[in-house]
Amino acid sequence: MVCHIHALRVRLRLAFVLCTLLAVLPALVPSATAAAEEDASVVPLPSLKATTTQVAFGLRRPTAIAAPDDGTDRLFITEKSGTVRVYHPDTGLERTPLIDITSAVDESGNERGLLGIAIPPDFADSQDLYLAYTALPDGAVTLARYRLDDSRLEPLLSQEHAEYSNHNGGQLAFGPDGNLYWSIGDGGGSGDPFRSGQRLDTLLGKIMRIDVSRACGSLAYCVPSDNPFVDTPGARGEIWLYGLRNPWRFSFDRADGSMWIGDVGQGHWEEINHLAPGRGGLNLGWSCYEGLEKFTDGDCEPGGEYTEPVFTYSPYTGGCSVIGGHVYRGREYADLVGGTYIATDYCSSTVWALRPDGRGGYEQAEIGETPTQVTTVGTTVDGEFYMVNDLPGGLHKVSFSREEPTCRVDRTVTAWGTGMTVDLTVTNTGDTPVDGWTLEFPLTLDQTIISDWNTTLTQLSNTVTATNAPHNATIAPGASITLGYLAQHTGETIPPPRFMLNGDACAVT
Repeated sequence: MVCHIHALRVRLRLAFVLCTLLAVLPALVPSATAAAEEDASVVPLPSLKATTTQVAFGLRRPTAIAAPDDGTDRLFITEKSGTVRVYHPDTGLERTPLIDITSAVDESGNERGLLGIAIPPDFADSQDLYLAYTALPDGAVTLARYRLDDSRLEPLLSQEHAEYSNHNGGQLAFGPDGNLYWSIGDGGGSGDPFRSGQRLDTLLGKIMRIDVSRACGSLAYCVPSDNPFVDTPGARGEIWLYGLRNPWRFSFDRADGSMWIGDVGQGHWEEINHLAPGRGGLNLGWSCYEGLEKFTDGDCEPGGEYTEPVFTYSPYTGGCSVIGGHVYRGREYADLVGGTYIATDYCSSTVWALRPDGRGGYEQAEIGETPTQVTTVGTTVDGEFYMVNDLPGGLHKVSFSREEPTCRVDRTVTAWGTGMTVDLTVTNTGDTPVDGWTLEFPLTLDQTIISDWNTTLTQLSNTVTATNAPHNATIAPGASITLGYLAQHTGETIPPPRFMLNGDACAVT
């Protein structure tokens, strides 16, 4: 299941081989400009608030959600032990499981079990669905077809995973091309002991892409002829992406087909990747990199080219395992969060919102908290959001609202050589006084604070906590205080992208 051992994540370099200048921008920022234009009416991220309402109880360690497009409005929810439960918004959670494969599932350890489910486009006719699980007797990570009409489990593909019980991945999703994509972690343990991430002769540390609509030769599936490594000697043809640690959850944006991946870190960085449609063959860096940082004793190929994540955060924020989510494409909150990617973290419960800014970067904000220990974010057929949490095991509907920030931060940067100063003006835009404050914000990896003024700063990794001085502890409504810091840098002089004042997101200018 979700990995609780974290690792330094990756200073990955976007290196796409492109034919024309017109191909460059989509590769670097997959459909970001188009998405930003399409969703130009949505509100600023710090003005968003995500909340959850529990709608079902009694799930036993739920792991994944899928919605059949068969007109029934049902949700299928997998449980770690090997069962699939059915929820309907009118009748609630059914007592009797729809599927029970517990006799085939190895659920030993915290991260083994029934991990993923995917429903093919033809489900209404075929009554087939696909499951990812760790199989008895030895924990092999397995992909199988399950035929509902005769309760039959048909294993299609498996990867040995016996030595360690963690880092199994387990996400399944049909892509816009109709192929099935499947993630597997690096084999577990700590620090990629098998050097799986950078190897192409194993499915560990990869996302695969296969055609399950037909069989080819001795295989119960087909390897698409345009997979990136089908002609590479010694490589597994099923591989679509490599260099992953534990890609527990990924998804496709149903509007533009781009792929979002939440890859769980070793201990310093959690990361989210955003890839343009059809960008197979990319190396996401592990274990040469963790997040944007070189990983100590990692496996680096001379001259290797790595694709960097679009967002990282440090476990010093309280996080431990990123839970990749989805881009919101529903109707109910389209005017608020349309085109916004929503993710969370298993430990901190922070709701992260990311959105391409149309200039090659990404807006980012913390917009709320989920229930404790969320393991997956799922969507209905219509694109509305649900979450399940591990313990105590509930299903939660996600809602969004507009809640204007009660603070604003204005930033001024002065940079020279290897130094920079950053002056921050914090304004109380709410209607009640702030009496004692803590301002939290991230820095880029190559910035280190040397001194500060009008505050006391603590820097842990790239996470900074600033607390008030005695003379500026109170900020009246409409009033402002100033603070700042001197930092060393090795090239990046951008100011912090987001701020939290006493736990609330601030508008940033």
